Amino acid sequence: MGVIQRIKKPTTRKGKKVLLSKEPKAIEGAKQCLFLQARNPSERARKVLKDIYDLKKPDAAYLSRKNDFVPFEDASLIEKLCYKKEASLFGVSSHSKKRPHNIVLGRTFNYNILDMIELGAENFKAMQDFHNMKVLTGIKPCLLFNGPAWDLNQELKRLKNLFTDFFHREKVETIRLQGLEHVISFTATDEGLIYLRSYRILLKKSGQRTPRIELEEIGPSIDFKLRRTKLASDDLYKEACRVPKEIKAVAKKNISKDAFGTKFGRIHMGKQNINRLQTRKMKGLRKTPEEKKKFLQKKKLAKKQQRTQTA
Repeated sequence: MGVIQRIKKPTTRKGKKVLLSKEPKAIEGAKQCLFLQARNPSERARKVLKDIYDLKKPDAAYLSRKNDFVPFEDASLIEKLCYKKEASLFGVSSHSKKRPHNIVLGRTFNYNILDMIELGAENFKAMQDFHNMKVLTGIKPCLLFNGPAWDLNQELKRLKNLFTDFFHREKVETIRLQGLEHVISFTATDEGLIYLRSYRILLKKSGQRTPRIELEEIGPSIDFKLRRTKLASDDLYKEACRVPKEIKAVAKKNISKDAFGTKFGRIHMGKQNINRLQTRKMKGLRKTPEEKKKFLQKKKLAKKQQRTQTA
């Protein structure tokens, strides 16, 4: 059941700007995320959600109030709050005897639930338990997905896409080496476990132009267990991933690139008469009178043959 949207006509300039900001855009900014508490969240589940919120900041909102609902049974509250807060991603923490330390991550499309994946926090070490220097808020992280299970399992493939949506920020054209400060690693196993680790990149002296890279774990460290999933159908997922015509890259004819990024161009030229090309520029390479005489005789003979053929 989706959120009922009332179409109101703006009466003020500010109201018009608010409605325009809610309309779909060809080029969108960083996706906003909403974190909230469900029925009886445990201390571990709340801390896990709080650390994920710290990784997502500043493009996130955290609601500490408890809400009596179960996401997989009734998600109308999530849709309502996502519409109110203009958020397309959400995270929910809960706890029960059957599903302890439960984390539900998901996203919406057109303010309706698109994907919802339930994860259990088996082991957890909070960010504050790592007593070292952290990265600045808003740093664009490098995402590493380890293990072949990410591409073999359909549910893990969709979870990989969801994690990329969660931690993706603004699009960048160029990358500066000193700007690479944060790495978030996701390792998937065949048993359905997902290990989330967070590292700070240290650039050390190596005696060469390229520095030596070291990783220092800064937290959080979470061992997730894949539980229930509620994935969108292929048609709805395809519609949600549709790229607007305005930003589609126009294919250029006769231009291609190889695996290394080298650009190749194909040139189409008309029929050429090589005999008429002027290739000799020096006096010593000019035609002798005998060569000129032979060339004129061949030309006259060719013209006579053309006349006889036409006649």
